[in-house]
Amino acid sequence: MRDALPPALHVRDLEAWYGESHVLHGMTLRVEQGEVVTLVGRNGAGKTTTLRAIMGMLEKVKGAIDHEGKDLLALRSNQIARRGIGYCPEERGIFASLSVEENLMLPVNVSADGMEVAELYTLFPNLAERRHGQANKLSGGEQQMLAIARILRTGATLLLLDEPTEGLAPAIVQQIARMFRLLRERAYTILLVEQNVRFASKLADRHYVVEHGKVIDMLSSDDLAIRRSHIETYLGV
Repeated sequence: MRDALPPALHVRDLEAWYGESHVLHGMTLRVEQGEVVTLVGRNGAGKTTTLRAIMGMLEKVKGAIDHEGKDLLALRSNQIARRGIGYCPEERGIFASLSVEENLMLPVNVSADGMEVAELYTLFPNLAERRHGQANKLSGGEQQMLAIARILRTGATLLLLDEPTEGLAPAIVQQIARMFRLLRERAYTILLVEQNVRFASKLADRHYVVEHGKVIDMLSSDDLAIRRSHIETYLGV
């Protein structure tokens, strides 16, 4: 049962800065084991900064970030990744000059649970078709699939995904949704930054609404479905 386990991720009173710019102002959220949780909010609300702070990518951070009961603030980014936390940034970060398969073979395994390349090709048939092609020749949707597949190759079980459907064609978004359903079945824990409310409402357990660097509301998926038009108006989408 989820309640018998420590939360996969617990962020409390988190503050963060870019230089002198104070971006997070007491961000607090909790993600249980096996949950899919989204951060929704306007551009500039602090969603991406939250993911970057969790991954130890900011120089100035205050508050508490616990992963399965372990404090992350004292750890470097590489140490955080080796705890089984995978981060897929909005810009994806694939190695453009390498082939699809070379990208998949590069990551270091952080656990024995990392997916084999053959399994990833089953999950992402588009990548199987392009396995020998150069990564920068992939479509935007295929690059997104490759970025997520690389994380799954490592064995990470907590996934931090930043805007995985942004700018993608509807058919590719459907493939990404299928992938999320399969990951849910395998009990992956996912914290997702997502502006596509329709997409998020069908996949996530809960949704944190972020504004001015802090959470201002928390909705269940049922609440989000009922209030979707209101939330979309609020988000300006």
